Amino acid sequence: MELGACTTKWTVDYLSQAEGSKEVKIHVSAVPQMDFLSKNFVYRTLPFDVFVRRAAEVSHKEYFLSEDEKYYLRSVGEDVRKDIADIRKQFPTLAEDVQIPEYFEKEQFFSSVFRISSAGLQLWTHYDVMDNFLIQVTGKKRVALYSPRDAPYLYLSGTKSEVLDVDNPDLEKYPLFVKAKRYQCFLEAGDVLFIPALWFHNVISEEFGVALNVFWKHLPADCYDKNDTYGNKDPTAASRAIQILDRALKTLEELPEEYRDFYARRMVLRIQEKAYRNDYG
Repeated sequence: MELGACTTKWTVDYLSQAEGSKEVKIHVSAVPQMDFLSKNFVYRTLPFDVFVRRAAEVSHKEYFLSEDEKYYLRSVGEDVRKDIADIRKQFPTLAEDVQIPEYFEKEQFFSSVFRISSAGLQLWTHYDVMDNFLIQVTGKKRVALYSPRDAPYLYLSGTKSEVLDVDNPDLEKYPLFVKAKRYQCFLEAGDVLFIPALWFHNVISEEFGVALNVFWKHLPADCYDKNDTYGNKDPTAASRAIQILDRALKTLEELPEEYRDFYARRMVLRIQEKAYRNDYG
């Protein structure tokens, strides 16, 4: 798959020179496993060229938290409340080096998220609501994936899993996690991984690396939240359904425990009957 000159040009020196000292907001963590739920990281701002060189280092002479802290850049729009991430706008010089695979119509494009990670950094397990390509431009990544049907075993909090360490999970706290079937792949420079919407993924950067995530709207545009600039809010119909369910559960609290249990089970059976896919088993 042709990706352009980025796979050969994007060295640390080239990246630093191409975008210079423009300031970027980054994640900084004292531990390799970043946890969005507990927020075990801090946000800091650095000139882009300084950030790139620090992210490429194993040990730092200058640092915020510790000598071996990890760095992560997830590009965002100019105004995160209104603007999506688009490498052509936030990093126009680098965008000239990239050829995005044309597997969707231009009007379906949602965002192109530029990412840089320190070696050893692990991102939390989560799902996205849009299909996307993970383009590994430089470096190596390991990606663990879990099917949407395994959601009951992933201990979800919103779009994210509470199980941070997927290699050595706390099975006393998360006993059902062993039922989740894991798919795994390793990406090297020039590889592209298609991640379908709703598939959970956990990513480890085995080396300092640069990647580009390209998201597109595979559902009709009006299915998505128009105020969602990150592309991770549930479709509007799903959000409404969850709100209705929450109100129904609140209503059940008016019943004695035995009745509440009985009617809750009836609700589950009705959801299974009306909404579950038959081919999921």
